[in-house]
Amino acid sequence: MPQTTDRPKHSEKGLLTPDNCVLTLIDLQPQMLFGVSNFDRQAVINNNVALAKAARVFGVPVVLSTVETKGFSGNTWPQVLAALGHPTPIERTSMNSWDDKTFVAAIQKSGRKKIVLAGLWTETCVALPTVQAIHDGYEVYVVEDCCGDVSQLAHDNAMKRVVQAGAKPVTALSTMLEWQRDWAHKGTYDAVMDIVKTHCGAYGMGVEYAYTMVHGAAATKLPDYVVPAAGAHK
Repeated sequence: MPQTTDRPKHSEKGLLTPDNCVLTLIDLQPQMLFGVSNFDRQAVINNNVALAKAARVFGVPVVLSTVETKGFSGNTWPQVLAALGHPTPIERTSMNSWDDKTFVAAIQKSGRKKIVLAGLWTETCVALPTVQAIHDGYEVYVVEDCCGDVSQLAHDNAMKRVVQAGAKPVTALSTMLEWQRDWAHKGTYDAVMDIVKTHCGAYGMGVEYAYTMVHGAAATKLPDYVVPAAGAHK
């Protein structure tokens, strides 16, 4: 659900709005991340968490899916589950989520014809459902900095393939800013700035600097780090 009830309606005219799209995150699991070599893997986690938080802020429906959790891939990253409010992922055996009837039904249930899609790896779990969703009449926006693959060549070829099929490449930050659209929309402004300061590197530090040095606001206060107590280990 959105953080605020006074979020304005944006004009569409070819753009993403919080009301015309559904976000799907596919196979954000440890074993899949191990194989990523074309992007910094910590950045891939960071970008997906930022995107997940943005979906919560703007009330964008999310379809989360996993593959072979117990047999190979492991659980969805806990950072993503926490950002989304701990939904239950749709478990699959198929590499192509568009082959899974439950997954497709969840997309259809959203009532949205634009899909914002991210996942691992780009050449299979992203490219295959993207191509088939476009074939079935959906517009797909691939969040490239939330994806990754076993090599730069594999990722680049997958992105070329989905773009040639009609997909639009975007980033986590560009998607969030497209949902925000206007800084005068204060109902989501503070939440967006919190995501920026937490996940967007130098941009976030620039926001913190402007708040404190230019506008005289108090510095952001984060909770103190608490050292975890030692637990029992098997």
